[in-house]
Amino acid sequence: MIVNENIRARELRVIGGEGEQLGVKTREDALTIADSFGLDLVLVSPNAEPPVARIMDYGKFRYEQQRREREQRRQQRTSQTKEVRFSPGIEEHDYQTKLRQSRRFIESGDKVRASVRFRGRAITHKDLGQDVLEDLIDDMSDIAQVDSRPRMEGRQMFVMLSPKSEK
Repeated sequence: MIVNENIRARELRVIGGEGEQLGVKTREDALTIADSFGLDLVLVSPNAEPPVARIMDYGKFRYEQQRREREQRRQQRTSQTKEVRFSPGIEEHDYQTKLRQSRRFIESGDKVRASVRFRGRAITHKDLGQDVLEDLIDDMSDIAQVDSRPRMEGRQMFVMLSPKSEK
């Protein structure tokens, strides 16, 4: 924003500290009025005809603007992608533990990348890995939606799950 002496327009439409119209004034008159109030003259609409300037406490305005931006950033939660790894021959108790962990991630708003890593000759039994991921999808269907169906990538098969969107 352009403030005080940096304003180059000859004539300005001036708005007072309480939002009242002070009319079209020369730059010098507007600066004198702002100075008499102990405030700054801030150019708010440079493309208008004539340009619009407002009398305000610019330091306070910038502080409040930064505070609003900080508050918005704090409320804006970025979701992360968490990974949970399974093996094709996973036992029931281990599966339940990883299922609970995946549920916790989804409930906290994160995405889950569930992967089955095939080691050695286990790659010949891709159907076992597929079954593990399909079971996970079924068990998580109440709170999660599938972003991508199970697919192979090298020696891993994976699926992406994200929290269900509220409609």
